[in-house]
Amino acid sequence: MTKRDRTRSRLSCWLILVLALLLSGACIPENMVGSPLGTVVVGPGEDIQIRSAAVLSSIGELGSSTQRAVALALADYGPIKGHNVSMGAGLDSLCTPEGGAAAAQTVVGDRRVVGVIGTSCSAAAVEAAPILSEAGLVLISGTNTAPTLTSDLRGNAGANHYAGYYRTSNNDLYEAEAVAGFAHHDLGLHEVAVVHDGDPYTSGLANAFAAAFEQGGGTVTIATVSKGQTDMMAVLTEVAAAGPEGLFLPLFPDEAGEIIRQVGQVAGLEDVVLIGGAALVDFEFLAIPESEGMYLASPELHFEASVNEATGRNGGDLLAAYEERYNEAPGSVYMAHAYDATTLLLRAIEAVAVVQGDTLYIDRARLREALTGTTAFSGIIGELSCDEFGDCGTGHLHIVHHTDSTITDAAALEIVYFHLHDEDEH
Repeated sequence: MTKRDRTRSRLSCWLILVLALLLSGACIPENMVGSPLGTVVVGPGEDIQIRSAAVLSSIGELGSSTQRAVALALADYGPIKGHNVSMGAGLDSLCTPEGGAAAAQTVVGDRRVVGVIGTSCSAAAVEAAPILSEAGLVLISGTNTAPTLTSDLRGNAGANHYAGYYRTSNNDLYEAEAVAGFAHHDLGLHEVAVVHDGDPYTSGLANAFAAAFEQGGGTVTIATVSKGQTDMMAVLTEVAAAGPEGLFLPLFPDEAGEIIRQVGQVAGLEDVVLIGGAALVDFEFLAIPESEGMYLASPELHFEASVNEATGRNGGDLLAAYEERYNEAPGSVYMAHAYDATTLLLRAIEAVAVVQGDTLYIDRARLREALTGTTAFSGIIGELSCDEFGDCGTGHLHIVHHTDSTITDAAALEIVYFHLHDEDEH
């Protein structure tokens, strides 16, 4: 379908919606009739509809923790102009392009939905974002990190960037800078091997790290594995031939777990320094005995005193509320990111919603404008401002040292390096 055809299709759908509303007696405010992306009408007594799309059937507790954070944010924020907000049933977007597309198609089948919190994985967002963008919705993630979804941080849109996409998680270019700086300056490494699985997240982070490390004078060897692969001896033998001092694993827990279990069996890699990407800050991965001694990139971990200005909830209160409601600690370090992402959406809805009688009207185009205009919002994860490509994260990261596999609480890990956006302190 060409861009012109998509525009005609969208306008046709909008005209049909307007006609249906007029026939039913609804009256859209005059200044919204020509909205290019359409207007969501929330009738008397109806809830405002948002959705959560997360990985619920794999990748540890990433999806369930963030979906629970959405529910907590809805409860803390409360009604918007007399209407409750409902997230409906959580959608499993898996961690695949197919899962993201299926979840997005389910969402666009319900014209009442205003926006979506998700997805968990960048691979799912690659296919979900264009579908939701075409439908005029917004998608806000607390965990996606692939640079292609937003930009190269130099003013150039990523290959998978679509209007209406936002995230409170950090662009992986920040993580690449942090890991490269730590490996070079603090660990004194000059030759590092990187293993990825071809996923938009893993390959994007691998390539960004290679560029940052080589810019600092280091040498990088890149190898690949397949998702679901368990026998890592061949790829590790290939890696060993390059004689690396360090091995960076921007992978998910399953494949990374197999690598760290087998790396010690390969001649030349017995003493290699292991560094993991943020996806490995997962309690199940941290419990693997062979993970002891690893360095791991991580978003900031300590938000006890930080306050979300939309709800008044601080980080310590949020953690306590989570544990009280779900009888366990969050399994993901991105729980607070999802909470802040949800409040950004709710605040934007409240800012643009127009009340007429007992009916609420939400202009989709104005909702995007409100989100893009987010500046210096105080969230639990820090101060959030969204750029034109949807990057709203702080750019702050930690490198932690994991020395004891009986300690699986990420907040208890020793922080050995701080990356603060464009300024490093370590």
